[in-house]
Amino acid sequence: MDITSILTTYNLKNLTIASLGGHSALDVCHGAKKYGFQTLVVAKKGREKTYTDYYKTREDGRGCIDEVILMDQFDDVLKPEIQEELRKRNAIFIQNRYFWVYFKDFSRVENEFKVPIFGLRQGVKLEERDQPLNQYHLLQKAGIRMPKLFASQDQIDRLVLVKVNEAERSYERAFFFAHNKESFESESAKKISSGQIRKEDLDKATIEEYIIGAHLNLNFFYSVLNNELELMGTDTRRQTDLDGFLRLPFNEQRALHRMGFKPKMIETGHYAVTMKESLLEKAYEIGEKFVKTMKQEVAPGIIGPFALQGAVAADEGKEEFVIFDVSMRIPGSPGTRFTPYSGYLHGESLSYGERIALELRQAVETGKIVELIT
Repeated sequence: MDITSILTTYNLKNLTIASLGGHSALDVCHGAKKYGFQTLVVAKKGREKTYTDYYKTREDGRGCIDEVILMDQFDDVLKPEIQEELRKRNAIFIQNRYFWVYFKDFSRVENEFKVPIFGLRQGVKLEERDQPLNQYHLLQKAGIRMPKLFASQDQIDRLVLVKVNEAERSYERAFFFAHNKESFESESAKKISSGQIRKEDLDKATIEEYIIGAHLNLNFFYSVLNNELELMGTDTRRQTDLDGFLRLPFNEQRALHRMGFKPKMIETGHYAVTMKESLLEKAYEIGEKFVKTMKQEVAPGIIGPFALQGAVAADEGKEEFVIFDVSMRIPGSPGTRFTPYSGYLHGESLSYGERIALELRQAVETGKIVELIT
């Protein structure tokens, strides 16, 4: 599929920035409007009011969603007639995780979605741990520390976090802790009997050393035009119902534990955090390693936003980032701009949507937009 030839049919002075309705669509569209682009959201019926009502563009200039295309399912965007409508609008799609979560066959996105995508088209696939060229492979190639992995429960010799796909929402992971084979078998049996996970998914679970440290997501942007890595901001996750459990006094936590309560770790949002200035150089070092490795392993490499998510461990007093998750597209964390790091570079803190739009605007003005799309 030759996306470059499709781009030659576009009116680059009248581009539309498009996104699937969810995850980071508002962030993307708000930034696009700031830099003079039209915006479009492809929304699923029943989940559209955020875009058709609450944040639609008003006559007085408020709002950021110019147009909404409604679908029965998100992957209906692959229908030829919908793609044609997008191309008529000179649409450039900003990919998010929904392209993996709600699409039955991602190869169709790779081979049949004839609309330019800003960033690495196959990035969301590489995030998955069951792919041949996955995030673990890339982190190891880059020489970035990650948690120790265990091939089976027989090898567990420390506290581990087990990551297994949920039975009902296969795109989300259920988590449980174990510290040896016996606790693994006990905890997994409870989750199978409750219907939270399936035995066949447990057999493919990731068993990962649990890193005791301050959790921190490093949200980066690699500018292809400037050949420069930028730290957009840092945040961490809010999880239900773990956050509420941790707010309880110890006696109440213990009482719930005796009643058989097991906290879930379902992501409900993010909040902005900062880190010590002395950690910035270490953060940039691993970000630069990852960018370099991606160029070598996956052409054309990282374009624009990505995140290295992990914790700061302090083994023997030495602080070090340990990365246990990678996002190779825009993270769903609009609060990133409320940390100071992008402002130190740009003079004001930028959201991801603003930074993407700024890169696209610069590419249009310099005739280099082909370098940003796949």
